[in-house]
Amino acid sequence: MCGIVGYIGERDAKEILLRGLEKLEYRGYDSAGIAVATGDRVELFKEKGRIADLRAIVDPGAEGKSGIGHTRWATHGVPDVRNAHPHRDESGRFTLVHNGVIENYGKLMNVHLAGVELKSDTDTEIIVQLIGKFAGEGLNTEEAFAKTLGLLHGSYAIAMLDEQEPETIFVAKNKSPLLIGLGDGFNVVSSDAMAMLQVTDRFVELNDGEIVIVKKEGIRIRTLAGEPVERAPFKAELDASDIEKGTYPHYMLKEIDEQPAVLRKIIQAYQDESGKLHADAGALEAINEADRIYIIAAGTSYHAGLVGKEFFEKLAAVPTEVHISSEFGYNMPLLSKKPLFIFISQSGETADSRQVLVKVKALGHPSLTVTNVAGSTLSREADHTVLLHAGPEIAVASTKAYTAQIAVLAILAALAAEGKGMEPRFDLTRELGVAANAIQSVIDRKDELETLSFEFLEMSRNAFFIGRGLDYHVSLEGALKLKEISYIQAEGFAGGELKHGTIALIEEGTPVFALATQAAVSANIRGNVREVTARGAKACIISMEGTGEEGDQMNIPAVHPMLTPLVSVIPLQLLSYFAALHRGCDVDQPRNLAKSVTVE
Repeated sequence: MCGIVGYIGERDAKEILLRGLEKLEYRGYDSAGIAVATGDRVELFKEKGRIADLRAIVDPGAEGKSGIGHTRWATHGVPDVRNAHPHRDESGRFTLVHNGVIENYGKLMNVHLAGVELKSDTDTEIIVQLIGKFAGEGLNTEEAFAKTLGLLHGSYAIAMLDEQEPETIFVAKNKSPLLIGLGDGFNVVSSDAMAMLQVTDRFVELNDGEIVIVKKEGIRIRTLAGEPVERAPFKAELDASDIEKGTYPHYMLKEIDEQPAVLRKIIQAYQDESGKLHADAGALEAINEADRIYIIAAGTSYHAGLVGKEFFEKLAAVPTEVHISSEFGYNMPLLSKKPLFIFISQSGETADSRQVLVKVKALGHPSLTVTNVAGSTLSREADHTVLLHAGPEIAVASTKAYTAQIAVLAILAALAAEGKGMEPRFDLTRELGVAANAIQSVIDRKDELETLSFEFLEMSRNAFFIGRGLDYHVSLEGALKLKEISYIQAEGFAGGELKHGTIALIEEGTPVFALATQAAVSANIRGNVREVTARGAKACIISMEGTGEEGDQMNIPAVHPMLTPLVSVIPLQLLSYFAALHRGCDVDQPRNLAKSVTVE
């Protein structure tokens, strides 16, 4: 993994490929490369580091009408030029890029490629070497391509050039996302529609086990068995201007600032003409028919799911469990009689969650995806989809998708309760509007938060985040934000658990960020703060109007108690941003991380 682009048409391919890869930088990567068919040969350029480094080595004279490109996030072999994509077969005829993981690559190498000198440590090279071997035995390119795919176990999105057929890109998909973009006299290949919005907004979805022969004048889709497939294109509902940073130094800061607008956009999207909240009827029916909800998610989406559990249980009276997708897929618990599975994913391409969805569908259980990306894999394959309407999120560290997920889950729970004839606990539309204003108020205090970040985190090697109830769920997200972009070791804990072991880690000057927005447990969390400060910790208390006390480092505007996570997470996002900034870290593309995790 992590990103694929391809172009075939009448324009010079290399600039389109490089610009496409730049649009995929948000996914996270450690090396990149392009291959361009220039007449009777395919020229290859690869480099470790950023797309700017790749640009610097690309020969301006390497002009061609077709090509493929790739950003790599290392899974097999260290991140270097040798392991960067594209890869070539032994003869040099075939050039290939690949996202995913080939689980049986070692066996394939031993059985089919004895004597072949491999030039990388990747599983990807095995694919292109097999294609070269089978073509050398007399198969045509499409036959060799299909035969190789039939041997692969695992996930893949593949684009390949044949030096002898430069007018064709050979494409295939299984479990990893891939789209074909359609144009007038050209066609493109991309892992993400955003990469190719520069040239087209019309895309064709690919399903698992499909092969596509891409030429400038058209495409041909078939199954591995050779059966033809017809599929209409869809229009990508993305605004290219949303993808640009504008005057912001980082996408993360831009996306933090967009959160009040996102909340208001969600309110508008889920209101009818009379101002009454509404959502997909099928999704609401599925919620109300379930005897238990199973929320499946990973990372930030998992943390949003923990908040969502509170909504479904307290507003709609539906028992709810939240599971880490990578664990659930291989250790499924005893299920209820009428379960509903809700998959939460910003990208809709999370491989861990998709493998759970595949198993759930095989069992015949209903499914609902909550995602930011219409037409994504989880959206297409689930029974129902509810969109976040957050706009493209480019920074690897999720911010606005988290608050959007919480808001949308609250709406689903409130509407499900209404469908059961239950009295609403509060006016959700009004309270979401109040929360949007409160978020803006906190965002406007950036200078104050930068000062706090410097004071508490400048010299720190670790940090604790503590809370109780909803604040505990937010503390987990705050710790994740800090660790993923500043590389400070951070952990979130339930305040009451400190004395059951974790307090042993408190040293003189250890930063402890305590959330105190829940009136029912405010005294308890402040007792936990006294426990850690007595042992040398440096405590930063973030409270809410009505729960604040003199000496608190920050007091945020009051919102409905159930919606506090929408606001209390904002200072934690900004504390993390400034900590990373002060340390000189790459805020938008932290090391070792990818935005869209497309392998398990």
